[in-house]
Amino acid sequence: MIRGLFRFIFTMLRLFVRTLDFVVRGLFYALLIFGIGMVVAFFFRAEPQIADGSALLLRPAGSLVEQAVFERPLELLTTGGGPVGQTALADLLEAVGRAKDDERITTLIIETDDLMSGGMSKLGELRAAILDFKASGKQVLARGERFTQAQYYLASVADELHLSPDGFVLLLGLARYSAYFKDALDTLGVKVHVFRVGEYKSFSEPFTRSEMSDEDRAASLDLLDGLWTLLRDDIASARKLRPEAVDELVHNYRDVLAAAGGDAALAARNSGLVDRFSTRDEWRARLIALVGMDAEGEDVRMVEVGPYLAATRRDLPQVDDQIAVLVAQGAIMDGREPAGVVGGDTFAALIRAAREDEQIKALVLRIDSPGGSAWASEVIRRELELTRLAGKPVIASMSSVAASGGYWIAAGADEIWAAPATVTGSIGIFAMFPEFSEPLKRLGIGVDGIATAPLAGALDPRRPLNAAAAGAMQLGIEHGYRRFLAVVGKARNMSAAEVDKVARGRVWTGKAAFELGLVDQLGGLDAAIAAAAARAGVSAYEVVWPEAGASLEQRLLRRLSNFAQVLGLEPVASVRTPAPFARLLSELQAPAAELLRWNDPQHVYMHCLCEAP
Repeated sequence: MIRGLFRFIFTMLRLFVRTLDFVVRGLFYALLIFGIGMVVAFFFRAEPQIADGSALLLRPAGSLVEQAVFERPLELLTTGGGPVGQTALADLLEAVGRAKDDERITTLIIETDDLMSGGMSKLGELRAAILDFKASGKQVLARGERFTQAQYYLASVADELHLSPDGFVLLLGLARYSAYFKDALDTLGVKVHVFRVGEYKSFSEPFTRSEMSDEDRAASLDLLDGLWTLLRDDIASARKLRPEAVDELVHNYRDVLAAAGGDAALAARNSGLVDRFSTRDEWRARLIALVGMDAEGEDVRMVEVGPYLAATRRDLPQVDDQIAVLVAQGAIMDGREPAGVVGGDTFAALIRAAREDEQIKALVLRIDSPGGSAWASEVIRRELELTRLAGKPVIASMSSVAASGGYWIAAGADEIWAAPATVTGSIGIFAMFPEFSEPLKRLGIGVDGIATAPLAGALDPRRPLNAAAAGAMQLGIEHGYRRFLAVVGKARNMSAAEVDKVARGRVWTGKAAFELGLVDQLGGLDAAIAAAAARAGVSAYEVVWPEAGASLEQRLLRRLSNFAQVLGLEPVASVRTPAPFARLLSELQAPAAELLRWNDPQHVYMHCLCEAP
């Protein structure tokens, strides 16, 4: 009987393995055939045609990012040509900018329902491009089934703003809440030793406190107030409202909703946030009335961003000179890392290759990073410095976040550009050392041994941290902070004392950083690229985007993605995780995952624990 049971288990296991192998092989071949089919279709299908009087459809999906990163092959099949939940900001900026001067494009249509997040500075850059489009005399229409704050911030720039009759506009203001683990760690007996300089360097506070410190509370409030002022004023200007009226709506939303009988859509219209209600069919009819039908008489005469860029890029004149945009996106790690994080060695090699490429006349460092490894940050900054010494201009362009280690690498540039809503600064340094001696003791596990010197084995987390080791680490951190002040002071022509006044770990908006002398100019990516070209003395150039850490698989998927854009393939509907549950998972997973990846050889970090709203 036992032998028969084992035979049954073995048979089922073998069946499972064969089934799994069949599924994996099937998916692989399906992807291969799909890719070959797109290549064949690309060469045999006619180029996309842009009809006169067309509209450009702007429908960003997922998160706005600086550089889309493929992580799984099946993303190509499930999204119709791009990584899951990612839209590259640069593509949208390029499309809107090109459409402004394209006589065939008369209208811009914005649909925000698939936009999940963007970072206020990225959305602000896109809004600025749309305002420039409007200034050319062309019209902009936008619609949403409902509007989150990020979606509405983008859509509010439209000349005509539509909302579903059963929708809502959710303006909530800004907030920053963190989980604090000290009591839980105390219960477990875990000690976290923190070494830092700067009362505003709050990264370690969740591990050492039960609540926000007074310094962090004051700095965070100042930051959020500055960001909210920018967002509120932009919305008020676009909708021709008083800024105070937007504040009153946010602070008294219950009363506003009650006055509309609980109808959130009516409350939004009464408050001047939207112009019209429209169902999906009414929206389609409105667009047809404005721009007409396509040649087949089946749909609105409009083109999406992917096919539009594919069609218009082929018409660009060929030039020899190039401006390279290097994207530093994600946490900064030591060594070689794939796309999605900033590997010190990987990114340094990318800078070096751009420096040695004779076609590349200048570099733009596009930063969207809260920092990370101090060692890796210096490796990157030094390569940028060498690039400048070699005669190639370097311009730093700050995206949503360029703080701590992100600011350190920006100090290697000739000029620093930031958006008014960029989160930057956090000039400070820290180290953390967890100690697990008490939990082990409670479990009855003893740790004993012998060493030849006081510091030998001192950083063993199973043993209490001795005073000599703690003192040495604090001295090292204080030296690192003085080094940070010196690097910034040299780059900004400031004394160490002057830098210290705006440093000590404090985070600033881009607007405040400009006023404090930490940033040279306020402006977006296009302005930074123009500044790089001006410094290099070139007027006709191609913008290229070298990638760091892209695997062969990722490069193949990107090529296939480009084919999908040319063909205008529609994405396959995907199942979304409910937003609150997804947010909870993210908040639990992200900090743990990032801590596990930290690999600075000296365990010294420059990170701001900050994200852009």
